[in-house]
Amino acid sequence: IGQKNDEILIATNNHVVQNSNAVQVVFNDETKANASVRGTAPGSDLAVVSVKQSELKEGTINKIKVATLGDSGTLNLGDMAIAIGNALGYGQSVTVGYISALNREVTVNNVTLKLLQTDAAINPGNSGGALLNSKGEVIGINSVKYVDDSVESIGYAIPISDAITVINE
Repeated sequence: IGQKNDEILIATNNHVVQNSNAVQVVFNDETKANASVRGTAPGSDLAVVSVKQSELKEGTINKIKVATLGDSGTLNLGDMAIAIGNALGYGQSVTVGYISALNREVTVNNVTLKLLQTDAAINPGNSGGALLNSKGEVIGINSVKYVDDSVESIGYAIPISDAITVINE
């Protein structure tokens, strides 16, 4: 989500890092680095972690790009949604779907959020990953999925336009 001095800043979900003793980030070239939790916002399920560039190889640093943010406030039902993450811990994954609903109120762990709903598969391990539009811009942060025998493919993401203020703080 950004770079500051010698740090790479990564936005994720609070529930991904809460109660952790150590956080490690795995980059797309399989390089692993220890991360520090810079801040958390349990009420919005957001967190920011940082990795020191000095802990990374130059080749890894050269592959890292700051994400381009979209405007989740301009989304329409039916817009393409691409969810990236680490589904089930198997490594990088990508699923594709559509924006199914906007401003869907979802309560998890006594916290109610207004989220984007998508039918792009959001599975355990996708939390904290990016939800992208068809231009490759981040429009949300994958957060939770609805699990029930009566439904299929209902996932939720925190709208990036709501999240960025909290992330910047």
